[in-house]
Parts: sequence; structure tokens; C-alpha cells
Amino acid sequence: MCRTGGVPEPSGTGDEAAMDAAFTALLEDSAEELYESAPCGYLSTLMDGTIAKVNATLLNWLGLKREAVVGHKHFVDLLTVGGKLYHETHFAPLLRMQGELRGIALEMKTSHGGRLPVLASSVIKHGSEGEPLLIRTTVFDASDRRAYEEELLRRRQDAERAHAEAERARAEAEQARRQAETDRERLADALAVLQKSLLPDSLPALPGLETAVYYHTASPDQLGGDFYDLFPIDGDRWAFFLGDVCGKGPQAAALTSLTRYTLRAAAHHDPEPDAALSTLNAVLHERYTAGGDPRYCTCVFGILEPGTDGRTTVRLGSGGHPPALLLRADGRAEFLPTPGGLLVGVLPTAPFATATTALAPGDTLLLYTDGLTEARTGPARDDLYGEEALLAFAAAHAPAAPHAVITALTELLEGFGDGPNDDTALLALGVPAPADPATNDPR
Repeated sequence: MCRTGGVPEPSGTGDEAAMDAAFTALLEDSAEELYESAPCGYLSTLMDGTIAKVNATLLNWLGLKREAVVGHKHFVDLLTVGGKLYHETHFAPLLRMQGELRGIALEMKTSHGGRLPVLASSVIKHGSEGEPLLIRTTVFDASDRRAYEEELLRRRQDAERAHAEAERARAEAEQARRQAETDRERLADALAVLQKSLLPDSLPALPGLETAVYYHTASPDQLGGDFYDLFPIDGDRWAFFLGDVCGKGPQAAALTSLTRYTLRAAAHHDPEPDAALSTLNAVLHERYTAGGDPRYCTCVFGILEPGTDGRTTVRLGSGGHPPALLLRADGRAEFLPTPGGLLVGVLPTAPFATATTALAPGDTLLLYTDGLTEARTGPARDDLYGEEALLAFAAAHAPAAPHAVITALTELLEGFGDGPNDDTALLALGVPAPADPATNDPR
């Protein structure tokens, strides 16, 4: 006869007793070995905390000898200072109240002074009459968990630091933006004040003439290079000029200032247009070009001389500037050619083109810088307004008084999207048309 599994049955009662004894001993040996070599630590303490039993696993973790622990140490002796404090204030009171605790984080100390993070579970064992006899504690090595938690904490701290850095950088960027905006506004205000100092505050009133002006700076962050002026020479004649210096910014402003005051002084010395432009040419060439820093401008300079017949004679000189435009009282529009005039300041001596015309009642003379004719009208680089379009525009509006011409051109420029991409100056001079007897208004 064989038992299930192929184990032979004992032949007699004596054999059965021997086998049962051996099996019992085997179970006892296996249980003890399992206890000692378990993957977790085991220890039993009396109710006062004295260690009564501890397995080899925990002893090996802590580097302790059994004979130095059992009966000689308390459970709290195996803990770090922080672990002892937590045990006395939380672990032990809760265990007495509840009789069992599971998965409590503690920290034990090793014989070499190291720290071993553990998770401890304890239960109070009672006697047959319900009295507490001992405390059994299971200890799990939490080093990997602690390392994981520490890594999570480190990453969280890194993330918090990165977030704080990002917030600080954002705040600094916002502060820098506000400061830049403040600086830009201050600069714009300063440039506006300086720009005004380079231009007349207002045009003087001319007897028998009407005037209007428009000035547009392409960038509020840079000084414009266009200029104009109108001033008396003597009791009968008036001088005017309009032009455009090369460059932008402070250097252009210095050139503009020098040009404006040179022309004013030259007009009082010799008011003929070619003479005034020649004087300016000599000053700019000597000041800049001869010293290796060529700077120049385009300019129209003119003299107004009202006549006794209601007409005003205009003598113009041009140095490389776009031609003046006439809007006649009879509805015609035409350029006043001044070909051949060179840029002012490039050569030591230069010829300047001159022209003479007369403004009859209802006629208007328009001077402009290339910011008008070179204003962009489309996305392509060559989508520019141009002189032909300007002439057609003038013909469509003639006859027109100076204020009407400037108003129409201002609306035209504002219709070009962002406006002119270069500084633009417009100066219109005209003889008022006779009043219409029916309305008493100029025609």
C-alpha cells in the first residue's frame, strides 16, 4: 500500500510514531529557520520594551550580536534620536490605545552609526486571561522606499525651484518691460521736445499769402531728418526752405540744426536761392565731407516777393530735391522743374538749379520731401506712391488753397496703412483766391 504521492505507508504502529516525531521536528526546524532568515526583521519585547527575541535578519541589518541585544536592550535603544522621540510621543501611546499598529515609519541606527529607514508593525499579545504579555514587531527595510521618496522630494524641490526661478524671471522681465516702456516714453518725450526745437513753432503770417504745413516723423524713437522754415528777410520779401538731411538720430539732428541756421544766416547775407544753397554747401562740405564723414542734404530754398498786382513772384533754388508742385487757379497741376541741382554738401562747389514763377490769386505752391512720393502703397518694395500719382492727385484737387491741399494729403498718407515709412514734411504757400461776391468766400 502506498499513500497518495508515492510515499510508502509505515508497516506498523512503531514506524508511524517515528515518522510523526521526525515530521514534527522537521516542521519545528523549518519554522525556526524561516523566522531567523525571513526577508523582514522580527523581534518580541516585554511590555516594558526589553527585547526578548530577535531574528538574524534584523541583527544583520543593524550589525548587532544576539547576546548583546536579547535581555539587555530595549526596542527604543535600536532607534535613532528622532526615532526614539517619535516612538515615545506617538508610536507607543497609539499602540497601548489600539493594541496594534501597521506600517509606521521609523528610523533605526546601525552599529556603524548609519541610519536604516524601516516600516514597523506591532501587535500586543495577551494571555489567556486577557493580560498583555509581550509586543511582537515586524520590521521592513524601507531604504528603497526612502530613496524613492527622497528622489521624489528632490524632484519636487527642483520643480519648485525651477518654478520660483521662472516666476522670478517673469517678474524681472515684466519689471524690465515696464522700465523699458517708461524709458521709451521718456525718450519719446525728449525727442519730441528736441524735434520741435529743430522746427519753427508756427509759421508766421504773411501779408497777402496763406500758408499751411504738415510734419510726420516715421519713428517716435528717432529724430526726423526733414526740416522747413519760413521767415522775413526785409519788409517786402520772405524766405522759405524745405529739405531732408541724410541719416537719422542725433547726428541727423545736428546736421538739421546746422542746415537750418546756416540757411537763415545766408538768406540775410544774400537772399538769392543759388547763393544761399552755395553757402550751405560750403559749410557742410567743410564741416563733414572734408573731414572724412560725408553728410549731405536735399533742399529747396525760395524767395517770395509780393507784387502790386496781387501776384507773388517766387524764385526757387534746388539741390537734389524733388520738384515743387503748382496747383493753378484754373484747375491745372504742374511740376516746377529744377533739373541738374546736386546734393548739398557732397562736392566743394556745386551748381544748383533755379526756377522762377508767379503765384496768381488762387494758385498754391507745394513743397514736399520724398517721404510722400516714396510712401509704400503695397507689400512689394517697389509699391511706391511716386510723382506721377502725386501729380494726378493734385490735378484732381486743383484749385485748392494751402490748407485744403495739406488736409487732403494728410488724409492720403493716413490711408497708406501704417503711414509713411520715412519722415515727411509738406509746406504749401498760396495767394488767396478772390472772394465770391455771392457768398463772400474765397473761390
